[in-house]
Amino acid sequence: MAEKGIRLIVGLGNPGPKYASTRHNVGCQFVDALAARNGGQFRIENKFHGLLCRLLISGRDLRLLKPMTFMNRSGQSVAAVVRYFGIAPEQTLIAHDELDLPVGTLRLKQGGGHAGHNGLRDIIDALATRDFWRLRIGIDHPEDRTEVVNYVLSRASRDDEERIQDALDQAEQCLSEVMTGEFQRAMHRLHSRSAAGE
Repeated sequence: MAEKGIRLIVGLGNPGPKYASTRHNVGCQFVDALAARNGGQFRIENKFHGLLCRLLISGRDLRLLKPMTFMNRSGQSVAAVVRYFGIAPEQTLIAHDELDLPVGTLRLKQGGGHAGHNGLRDIIDALATRDFWRLRIGIDHPEDRTEVVNYVLSRASRDDEERIQDALDQAEQCLSEVMTGEFQRAMHRLHSRSAAGE
């Protein structure tokens, strides 16, 4: 049985400066913040099709991954890392944008479908399981369904960016809980914060 707790956090997004500040890249922004706060540096790892950072926190190894494939091929990068380091799906946390949640709302959950998210769909296919954890970062939904692609590939308003940044800060404060497998405690903190509209 795999050791409890997260050993790999993946920040989903599209590569390149053109996409760096878009709503679709909030997962990447989260792992960037974790690396910066903990003195880590991302390095290009061609065999993993991405950028990898290794952190040592409270005596535990944690790896951060930013796939350098486009979103719909994220599974190629994630699968390469988990196989190389022997990381189980339940030790993996995927941070991604979530259209079905209000801006700045956070939800931590294990398993479930992809809800049309191309990055999650490809990871589920590549790992042949849905048992990994997800950190769903709310970006809200455009009123017009046909505008979804333009919406996720554009920048959030200043107000929304502040809400997203606040959410990422809150998620960062739950890092020790997710690393030690105290998921219920982390969920309670994140979900009660969102419910209270803080």
